[in-house]
Amino acid sequence: MNDKAILSKVPAVTLGFWIIKILATTLGETGGDTVTMTWDLGYLVGTAIFLTLLVVLVVLQIAARKFHPLLYWATIISSTTAGTTMADFADRSLGIGYAGGSSVLLICVLAVLAAWYWSEGTVSVDTVSTPRVEMFYWATITFSQTLGTALGDWMADDAGVGFLGGALVFGAALAVIAVLYFSTNISRVLLFWAAFILTRPLGATVGDFLDKPHDHGGLALSRPIASAVLAAVILALILILPQKAGEHPGAAQT
Repeated sequence: MNDKAILSKVPAVTLGFWIIKILATTLGETGGDTVTMTWDLGYLVGTAIFLTLLVVLVVLQIAARKFHPLLYWATIISSTTAGTTMADFADRSLGIGYAGGSSVLLICVLAVLAAWYWSEGTVSVDTVSTPRVEMFYWATITFSQTLGTALGDWMADDAGVGFLGGALVFGAALAVIAVLYFSTNISRVLLFWAAFILTRPLGATVGDFLDKPHDHGGLALSRPIASAVLAAVILALILILPQKAGEHPGAAQT
């Protein structure tokens, strides 16, 4: 592996990547709700806590000289947890509503991707090997995680399909993307970001299904316990599944 490949600080996109990503988004939902609801700190305080943690971890991630699995996935989890509290604060405390919040956040995601493409000529994660591209990468991820929370809540509540129904809808959408990936020549970059965004509302609806009260269509499981179990499973998978940096397009060249 040459210097370009070594400098890549995001993981190769494999089946294991998607499994951990979905579990991380589920943990983001139960973890965020633990702080804001179970511990009753509120959405604003929860957002301040997790956004601060996210900024610290992103700085460490960008400063790192190579890919570190635990640091990378800790940053992903902090982004999805911050996304949960930020979306809930905007949707509920500010009164924007799920549809309004989803629309604003979708515009933010598209704006960051457009700026990234304008700057680099691509939005492929294979090119995440410089601090500037990493900033675009983590900004896109944070907005997409927040969008996913609002979108999941919109599907479960406003659309009236419930948490389990929402999980099935987003799961089916991901299955369609998988079929398109293996059977068509549609841009892999486009399919990646579509799948990345959709894993968040899938995790959000699954997390809500686990911890919301019975009269709201959930299983009423303990949020702290569910979060601890999810964190333990994620850690085990990170340690068991092969974790390697994704290759830069220049990796095959010497």
